[in-house]
Amino acid sequence: MRLLAYLLAALFSLAAVTLSDAPPANAQAQALAPPTLAPLVRRVAPAVVSIAIKGRVAMERNPLFNDPFFRQFFGIPQGGPIEREIQAAGSGVIIDAREGLIVTNAHVVEHADQIAVTLSDGRQLMARKLGVDTTSDVALIQIPAGGLSTIPMGNADALQVGDYVIAIGNPFGIGQTVTHGIISAVRRTGIGDDSRENFLQTDAAINPGNSGGALVDMNGTLVGINTMILGPSGANVGIGFAIPVNTVRRVVDKLLRHRTTAHSHWR
Repeated sequence: MRLLAYLLAALFSLAAVTLSDAPPANAQAQALAPPTLAPLVRRVAPAVVSIAIKGRVAMERNPLFNDPFFRQFFGIPQGGPIEREIQAAGSGVIIDAREGLIVTNAHVVEHADQIAVTLSDGRQLMARKLGVDTTSDVALIQIPAGGLSTIPMGNADALQVGDYVIAIGNPFGIGQTVTHGIISAVRRTGIGDDSRENFLQTDAAINPGNSGGALVDMNGTLVGINTMILGPSGANVGIGFAIPVNTVRRVVDKLLRHRTTAHSHWR
């Protein structure tokens, strides 16, 4: 009987040690959970907006338009430029929640007479242009709203080829969309306009409408503003480019110092 008692005590002790060493159930569940970018997206997505613009651009002038008879026959007003109305979609990033400042691409809002901004929570607001820098393709607009979110600016100079990033924007005007990839190259030059250089290259899917949207690193900081793609069809083939946030910061500071006054009223 004494031997049996010793054996039972040893078994109970072993069971107690085994149970005490076992990880908690919630830790086991976390270890088995698949990897996800959802927490990062929830943190930064509210600072990315969709932009819709209306405006007018000058049409290429046909020599016939200079003939008064031709203009009268087709009802074209005499003198002045001939323009056509445009509508376009793009993206933007809130960089100052208190002031409602949004950075986007110059080519998104350059010709805009009206700028409508849709926030991630569905609010729609009219914006005004504060400044446009076509050389860097950076523009600054402003919305009159509270309760905004922002993304802290990071350091694009610290990025390395192979770093993971996510791109957030409004491709084809369908609404906020998140894609992911890596930094494919840094300091790309000779892309598009020769006056622009130092692009970040990424394989995160970027399409028309993503222009002006956010390129975010895994720390949740803004590292670039998506601006253009290379693709024979005009859509994503895995070669996209972003303006480094360091460049964006310098241009925004300049635009704030010399902000446009011609658009000082809310549209």
